[in-house]
Amino acid sequence: MKYFLFLLSLLATIVMHSQNITDVKIQGNKKLKSSFVKKIAIAKAGAVLDSMQLEEDIKLLKRLPSVSHAYYQVFPSENGNYNVFYNIEENFTIIPSFNVYTSNDGEFAYRLGVYEFNLLGQNMIFGGFYQKDIFSSYGINFRAPFLFSRRFGLAVNHQDLQTLEPVFFDNTTSDYKYRNKSFEVLGLYQPNFNNRFEFGINYFLEEYQYMSGATSLSVPQELSVKKLLYKGIYEYNNLDYNYQYVSGFKSQLNLQYVTSTSDDLPEFLIGWNDFNYYKRVGKKGNWATRMRVGFSSNDDTPFAPFSVDNNLNIRGVGNTIDRGTGAIVVNTEYRHTLYEKGWFALQGNAFVDAGSWRNPGGDFGDFSDADNFRVFPGVGLRFIHKSIFNAIFRIDYGYGVSEKDGQGLVFGIGQYF
Repeated sequence: MKYFLFLLSLLATIVMHSQNITDVKIQGNKKLKSSFVKKIAIAKAGAVLDSMQLEEDIKLLKRLPSVSHAYYQVFPSENGNYNVFYNIEENFTIIPSFNVYTSNDGEFAYRLGVYEFNLLGQNMIFGGFYQKDIFSSYGINFRAPFLFSRRFGLAVNHQDLQTLEPVFFDNTTSDYKYRNKSFEVLGLYQPNFNNRFEFGINYFLEEYQYMSGATSLSVPQELSVKKLLYKGIYEYNNLDYNYQYVSGFKSQLNLQYVTSTSDDLPEFLIGWNDFNYYKRVGKKGNWATRMRVGFSSNDDTPFAPFSVDNNLNIRGVGNTIDRGTGAIVVNTEYRHTLYEKGWFALQGNAFVDAGSWRNPGGDFGDFSDADNFRVFPGVGLRFIHKSIFNAIFRIDYGYGVSEKDGQGLVFGIGQYF
């Protein structure tokens, strides 16, 4: 009984002497609404002051596209408690984009777009793009991860993509005009700081129209198939950002089930997991690694979903040079800040991209087949505007170590991963 009374007395003493938050004040923000910051923050007026919660709030704020940097301060208030100040350095968030690359017929292709990453000061993303990759394409996207609360949001996407795609069968290649017209709705749920989920449905029309190259009686020259895609995404994210530097670990699992109305493009399951690891090296270095492991239904079809592509996984390899029903890809690079002053930073990087694919209808032994394996080391530059979200112009040059591989330049906006 004496032990119980001692614990009760100790608990009462802790409660009596606990430090509470009088108010949470937001400073430095201009476009980003203070009410929005308070909505997503864990720290609230009247709650117990907890430095771990304050650190978690700052990490969350620094992940927002609208925030380039954030930190907190704590000052005593008149009633013996404390005021918490969240100091915010905002990003410019109306961002035009312009990507130039080589199309599958050897000509230049480009994508023009503009996105607002802080719509109405609520960190909602809205925008679209126009793409000319032999054929014209467009897309419109809306994403509001905190639309309803800190935990619940919504995303709506529409796109009509048309490209020239190579199709591989019987050791030959043909070119098809490919079209994917889709409408997608996703529910977003983030139960806590490190974990988030997305669930939704995508209705799309998929078309293939033969243009040139090899033909086969077993491979149709024209397809038009309506499909439904059921999607689930789980992400664990423990990344910490400090301007152009990133540290921590992130894992994202993407699972999809696709129905079909045609045996030529049958229904299938597909899933992949991206593992990302970042580590600061000294004051100016950053080591970054991504590994993707993915598999789909192993149908023997020339329209397999995983591709070997310069813009997706292997820098310098070329545009869609092969396809498969499984993929294991590792990208690793060392980034070093060569020059930094004010809003501008110049990074250099040295990388190695490597991967292997399972052939359609093949087996796991395909991953060790030399014909399916690609290794491309290379170097690159990053031109970074530190106060504009994702304003990173990158250029990389990758060179294949095998005689069968080539080399090439890859341009883009944002880090490769």
